[in-house]
Amino acid sequence: MGDRGRADAAERGASTGRARRMAAGARRAVARVPAPWPYVVAVFVGTKVVLSLLGLLALSAFDEAPWAPPPYETAMRDQQRAVSGHRWFSLWFAWDTFLYDHLARLPLDEPWRDFGFPLLYPFLARPLAPLLGGDTALALLVVANVAFLLTLYYAYRLGERLLGDDPAARRFVRYLVLLPAAFLFQAALTESLFLCLALAAFHYAERRRWLVVGVVGFFLALSRSVGFFVVLPLALVLLRQGDYRLGPRALWRYVRTGWPLLLVPAGWLSFMAFCYWQSGDWFAYKHAQEKGWGISVQNPLRVIWHGLTDAPTRDALRVWIAVAVLVVLLAAARQIGLPYLVYGLIMVLVPLSMGPPVYKSLLRYLLAVFPIGLALARWARHATLDVWLTAALALLQGALFVTWLAYWTHFII
Repeated sequence: MGDRGRADAAERGASTGRARRMAAGARRAVARVPAPWPYVVAVFVGTKVVLSLLGLLALSAFDEAPWAPPPYETAMRDQQRAVSGHRWFSLWFAWDTFLYDHLARLPLDEPWRDFGFPLLYPFLARPLAPLLGGDTALALLVVANVAFLLTLYYAYRLGERLLGDDPAARRFVRYLVLLPAAFLFQAALTESLFLCLALAAFHYAERRRWLVVGVVGFFLALSRSVGFFVVLPLALVLLRQGDYRLGPRALWRYVRTGWPLLLVPAGWLSFMAFCYWQSGDWFAYKHAQEKGWGISVQNPLRVIWHGLTDAPTRDALRVWIAVAVLVVLLAAARQIGLPYLVYGLIMVLVPLSMGPPVYKSLLRYLLAVFPIGLALARWARHATLDVWLTAALALLQGALFVTWLAYWTHFII
């Protein structure tokens, strides 16, 4: 071998050595990252990449279809284009996003007139928007995706404690991101923020950090009206930790330990106080919902029966999915425990109490029912069942995601 050949071989050897050292350094860096962040980040990035690629493919196909978008979806497409000309980015904005964007832009030094939505989500975007060049839509998307990442973290931690081992916790995280409409966790909507706060509240409740529970619960109640009711299952966690004793001494211990739970309803009361301060009406939110969306409090069981018997087929399908969720919750009652059963029932029945107008958003609201993931993670300990269940849920979510991208967004939200 000549001098040139020996030099090339030496250079290749040096390059291989550098590559090995870099790979080893990367492995050491990953090893230093505390668990479960490597897994959580991998799930977050993986779902983002897969859904973005699927989204671009679906949009490319549907853009050639003469019926896409239908007339009632044209306004949303125009709003998406106003946000960004990049389809992989603008596809994550739909309907309610633009209402939240409006709330994030409203001047705070002028009288407030928009009471149809709780304010936590748009108000989190306000301080972030100036750092992003004043782009409130981008700020809303960043808030939602940071909340999604934290959702995965708290789901893992809660699953680890409730299910007992790392593989089960990973299954719980996986089933959460495979729920039928879970792609909405990445959209500029409130789903990821609400679920993040709910999981965090139960995570800290299971660890008896009740002051943190109260603070998280305060913001949970500010994120969505149903958050007010989460105080009930959280109180059941407290009672369970005291073995459900109800004597005078036990009750005093519950009060002394769990008084921060009062902060949960205080969160919603603070929004009501804001409504009163701005409009003179404590129930401005309720009246705005009635006027804008025809919502009125009704018997949720009657709403279910109406959906199954008298509603159009598309609404009946969504109600059947809600019924299936209720069946799974009741079937898994012993495995998930009373607090999580009650939480799941609240997350299904309270939205249904808004009456038939809720049908079109029902799949979206069902994303909050995280005990479904706990039940599936327990049932799918057998590898074969786990594989088939994962595949079925992935196909169902893929079909709904394509439906969303085909401008039939009203079927989802």
